[in-house]
Amino acid sequence: MDSTVAILLATFLMSIAGLFVFIWSLRKGLFNENSGDAATIFARGEIGHGEEPATTREQQNASKLAAISQDDRIDVGELTARIAADRSSALPVFVFLTSAVVWLLVGSAAGIVSSIKLHAPDWLTDSAWLTFGRLRTVHLNAVIYGWSSMACIAVALWLIPRLLKTPLRGARFAVVGAMLFNTGLAAGIGAISLGISDGLEFLEIPWQVDILIFLGIALVLLPLLSTLANRTVRHLYVSVWYLGAAMLWFPVLFLVANLPDLHHGVEQATMNWWYGHNALGLWFTPIAIAAVYYFVPKVLGQPVRSYNLSLLGFWCLAFFYPQVGGHHLIGGPIPEWLITLSIVQSAMMVVPVVAFAVNQSSTLSGRWGEVRHSPTLRFVVFGALMYVAVSIQGSIEAIRSVNTITHFTHFTVAHAHLGMYGFVGMVMFGAIYFILPRVMFWEWPYPALISVHFWLVAIGISIYFIGLTIGGWLQGLAMMDAKRPFMDSVLVTLPYLQARSVGGALMTLGHLVFAFHVAAMVLRYGPARIGPAVLGFTAARPVWKTS
Repeated sequence: MDSTVAILLATFLMSIAGLFVFIWSLRKGLFNENSGDAATIFARGEIGHGEEPATTREQQNASKLAAISQDDRIDVGELTARIAADRSSALPVFVFLTSAVVWLLVGSAAGIVSSIKLHAPDWLTDSAWLTFGRLRTVHLNAVIYGWSSMACIAVALWLIPRLLKTPLRGARFAVVGAMLFNTGLAAGIGAISLGISDGLEFLEIPWQVDILIFLGIALVLLPLLSTLANRTVRHLYVSVWYLGAAMLWFPVLFLVANLPDLHHGVEQATMNWWYGHNALGLWFTPIAIAAVYYFVPKVLGQPVRSYNLSLLGFWCLAFFYPQVGGHHLIGGPIPEWLITLSIVQSAMMVVPVVAFAVNQSSTLSGRWGEVRHSPTLRFVVFGALMYVAVSIQGSIEAIRSVNTITHFTHFTVAHAHLGMYGFVGMVMFGAIYFILPRVMFWEWPYPALISVHFWLVAIGISIYFIGLTIGGWLQGLAMMDAKRPFMDSVLVTLPYLQARSVGGALMTLGHLVFAFHVAAMVLRYGPARIGPAVLGFTAARPVWKTS
């Protein structure tokens, strides 16, 4: 056994040992339903009162979500501190959220055009920047770094002050970071459109431009770390663990992956999928899970059922996820031990996923009906369910016998979209519906559009995922049959690629509805004004002042 294998094997065994030590330390309270730490997101006396700024009065009356009234014995000081925390992060959150919506539209336009080109390749071929190779890459970078990353940063900037009960320190750095991030992304997408690219998936933007994006991320990290260091709370709620880890993991991932002339050949391929998979698992996933662990209990007005189980999920993610990307290289010129390690860790990811699923289903037990009445829950719970589905699918897909069929097919594309859109995207939509009224101090003008948005994107991603999953599996079987010509594997996918475009068109339409609604709120349109849904009170006069 050479030294490299010994080091990696020892690291893996240490992670397993650490996990068992952690489980042992929690053995007496793993399923404790009454952990006081789980209630830290509530003000004293607030449990039993749901906070949902996206609901209408009719939705509140039809559900069990109880708004706070002045007759309730709520700690006014804590509520005042909460509104102060919300205001401290309002500007950078607004900048990142509006930027995310703009990039969502850019990515959607590029995505639907490139999708149509897969079954109508002669459409829009007069200009080089409209070719599939460039448009698909524009779509990828716009939604990964524009929509998803900026929405995640906005959620982190808004949640951290709330969870730490401390105003955001250095918000101006985050605003400057947003400007640098947007400038770098615009320059990067412009370079890709001109045919200038580093040529690695998820890392197409030229490294010279990546410097701006990295500086933007670093400037966002400063106020978050400063706020964490100056917090006024003793206990760090589990969402803080996820958010803090993600904000530290991603800059390291991004920096290492974009260092010029460092990775070559097989090492470069290994690094590419180390980065690509960890961008999902150690950047987007922790922030989305942090949002789920905050918004589900907050809207329901009751703590998460098993707080220790939520911590188990965090540490399992940290222990097992970093090496799962290697299963995308099965069959390549990669050391066998590295592939096996990746498959084992992919299978072990079932542990945090099951912990998450059990915890969320227990928390929602007896309250599933609230999903119909709460716009935030509708999106967030849908996303949580998709997280469980895509994670279990990923563990199965990593098995060699399955990967042999699905590799190089549209099946993998369906899997990636279920994770990035069905899970992360839907959770971000739900978080924005909760956060933006607090940032703008304004109700959503047209509540019916929230339902329109949900059904368009939910049906759209369902058609997209089911179509590509079936088409990709048939494509893989056709490629595995040595008696069939390669073109059979192409032709068999055509109806499913058309279904992909139908699903993509529905999602794009949903994004247009969403963007219009956000613009209407920003411009103060609609019949709604500063009402009880925004304030969280049933009384006409709010407990806290707005000035």
